[in-house]
Amino acid sequence: MKSRQEIKSLAKEAVAQQRGTIIILIFLLTLISGVTGLIGQIEYIGGLLSLALSFIIMALEVNLAGLFLRIFKKESITVGEPFSALSVNFFRKVGGMYWMSLWVFLWSMLLIVPGIIKAIAYSMTPYILADCPNVSATKALKLSMKMTRGHKMDLFVLALSFIGWGILSILTFGILYIVYVGPYMYTTYAGFYTELRDKAIASGAISQSELA
Repeated sequence: MKSRQEIKSLAKEAVAQQRGTIIILIFLLTLISGVTGLIGQIEYIGGLLSLALSFIIMALEVNLAGLFLRIFKKESITVGEPFSALSVNFFRKVGGMYWMSLWVFLWSMLLIVPGIIKAIAYSMTPYILADCPNVSATKALKLSMKMTRGHKMDLFVLALSFIGWGILSILTFGILYIVYVGPYMYTTYAGFYTELRDKAIASGAISQSELA
């Protein structure tokens, strides 16, 4: 399995090949998320509209996970792809993301640490939902736990390595996040998923048929 530094280096190379397209994608997702938050503040109807938009955002997150897997492999992408594919397996994507959020929430009700550990264990779910269209929403969560077994500390350290960039993004009012940190981070996580998936298959922790 490649090291964190190697994956990050490959991610930078991949992003550099089509940075403009990726920046637009990150900007649009950030804009949609911001609008959803504002709509949620509207009395009565705002809550319903915000809920409907949250479904779309969750499906978009899965589509973007799939797109960043392709970016990591240095495949060309277009801005419209995650939006044109929204209707494909829509409820499976939303169900998988809600299922993941529910379990993270339930574990967080116990203590913060168990919540963090489980959030890391479930973190590969959107990539599995995108990469393996025949895997069910609930099965994706189980496969994520198998993939991350023995690698939770690696993922935790990976998250910590972006904290400094996150602080700089806040200081630049999100501009740095859109033009550099977001593309770099999402592509790195996609690369990490690829490595975890391949290692899990090679070690027998997951069979190829489970992902088919």
